[in-house]
Amino acid sequence: TVSNHLCKFWKLPVQHSQPLPAEIVQLCRGDWSWGAIIWTSIGWSVSVGLGLLCCIYVATLHENDLWFSNIKEVEREISFRTECGLYYSYYKQMLQAPSVQEGLSELIHDNLTESKRTINLLQRMNIYQEVFLSVLYRLLPIQSYLEPVYFYIYTVFSLQAVYVIALYLTAWLLSGSWLAGTLTGLWYILNRVDTTRVEFTISLRENWSLPFLALQVTTITCYLRPQLIALQQVMVWLMYVTTFCFCLTWQFNQFILLVQAFIIYTLDCADFLTTTQVTTLYLVQVSGLLSVWLLQFCNSMILGSLVLSFIVAALFVRHCQSGLKTGSLLVRLGKMLLHSAMVLLLAFTINYLAKKALQLRSDEHIFKFIKSKFALGPTRDFDASLYLCEEAFGLLPLDTLERLAGTLLLYPYIITLLLLSGMLAMAALQKLSSAEERKGAGDGRPVAFRPDVAYNLLHTLFYGLLAFSTMRMKYIWTGHMCAVAAYGVCGTELWTLLLNALRCNTKVLTPKQAVFAGSMQLLAGIKLCTGRVLTNHPHYEDKDLRERTRQVYQVYARRSPEEVYDILRAAGADYVVLENSICYERRHRRGCRLRDLLDLANGHIMDGPGENDLDLVPASHPRFCEAIKMDTAAYNALFTRTFQNKTFHVYRIKKKRKKSTKGSSEPSVTQ
Repeated sequence: TVSNHLCKFWKLPVQHSQPLPAEIVQLCRGDWSWGAIIWTSIGWSVSVGLGLLCCIYVATLHENDLWFSNIKEVEREISFRTECGLYYSYYKQMLQAPSVQEGLSELIHDNLTESKRTINLLQRMNIYQEVFLSVLYRLLPIQSYLEPVYFYIYTVFSLQAVYVIALYLTAWLLSGSWLAGTLTGLWYILNRVDTTRVEFTISLRENWSLPFLALQVTTITCYLRPQLIALQQVMVWLMYVTTFCFCLTWQFNQFILLVQAFIIYTLDCADFLTTTQVTTLYLVQVSGLLSVWLLQFCNSMILGSLVLSFIVAALFVRHCQSGLKTGSLLVRLGKMLLHSAMVLLLAFTINYLAKKALQLRSDEHIFKFIKSKFALGPTRDFDASLYLCEEAFGLLPLDTLERLAGTLLLYPYIITLLLLSGMLAMAALQKLSSAEERKGAGDGRPVAFRPDVAYNLLHTLFYGLLAFSTMRMKYIWTGHMCAVAAYGVCGTELWTLLLNALRCNTKVLTPKQAVFAGSMQLLAGIKLCTGRVLTNHPHYEDKDLRERTRQVYQVYARRSPEEVYDILRAAGADYVVLENSICYERRHRRGCRLRDLLDLANGHIMDGPGENDLDLVPASHPRFCEAIKMDTAAYNALFTRTFQNKTFHVYRIKKKRKKSTKGSSEPSVTQ
């Protein structure tokens, strides 16, 4: 069968402890059920639905803000603010050209953008997306009913759907449940103010590129999952395509990829990735940048980028230092520091020589800005000051965190971040300290931390620091932040860690032979889910069972703890489950509540205002289900609480009650 052939390729390497998603496991077992197919299909449908919801939402915001459909064409063009208008003008220029060839020629030999200069716009600017859209608009039969401006803005809004779907899939891959993806999409939409500004900066380069960056993170996450040998080459190609599209659409691509290269380098030093994975990820970055270099007519700014210099240095030094990952913990830490110093020194040397050889000065304003921002150089430079005085390039305002907390995103994110960081640090120390022993024993890498989770953790940490330092970069962080927080809420690893820390990880809290007492409805569920022995059940067509049920229900009557204890022990019960919904019932009217029925049967006056029969008398004891929660000595001597929540209170019935001695009002029991 097809599933059997696929299973030959779906192999788990030893170093990964996280199992594949349940759907893949079912496929490999050959029991791909209709239920699993439907459940997975629902997950994909929800991802598309959330993506479309986000797309429609931002389009509606844009329309409501500008009345875009009711204003003149020139007013629509005016709405493209600052650099957005510049980029849109090239889309308009391509459409107004007599042909695609003439339009491209005008862009390559442009003398309208800068006076007294003829420049190659395709080399200088990242405007291939405008070129592509203009060609697509010419080819598609939509000119008669869709204006060019709407085709443009709807394409950008559609990329928001791609963005949400990519984040959804990342959370799904991390947690193994598409419910995490759903939570991610909802958080992204609810935090729209801090996750995107596409509705009023449509043409901004980041609105084109960030969806592709999110897709790249998704493919990297999938690539670092338990290796799917048959699909690994596909993942590599998808990583290349998404990296290429990201680099092609944003001029800041080299700086974003530099941060990503630091992440890969850190995971490599901590031994979370294999040599093949590290080399592949680096080469994907290099291939994407060089492809853009070719399309941008050999743009020297790309060849002189620091990320290319860093990758070359990292790969070269890694190749030369074959014994880097051997020795004790202190030895390895020392080697790592020396290795990092050599990589950085070589990277800056290569970058300096490359810029000298290429006579590159196009990006020097960015490095001046970085120097001034972190007080590493003079602050009077005009170009640097121009950036520093803009609020978008300042520190992240604290009100951003207040908004994120208001949607309940910040708190689970921080908890997830702290727990994962602690686990990652412990796993890194384990790997560094035990490398020599693993080598001597010939064993594989220790199972401690999933590489896909490690990558996403460092991704959110590194880009989070970037966002705090420069507010404009927060849009890279906040979207991925939603996926990480959703993984923390819906993933099993963190909950397992918390439950273990709280000592709530016991698989069986009670003996398998334990007998449970409680309401008929609840005990039926206990029988189904646990297979436990019951004192009574809802099948009421038995006289003895009806009498036993009436006796067990005395836990909701006004009876002494000794009387209830004797009743439950006589029924053979080891545990009794009390339900607040019965003890404090308000659903039925007075006289029909279970506690009222018990009071009437026992000859006691019912609770609450209302009439009572003349022969009813006040009870001499409080209601058992209420009084036992007070933890008085009379009750604690006979019952021990083992579990409680908002609905249920479970008590263990102590085994043996000794006869009371004279002068003692309370019985004694053996534990």
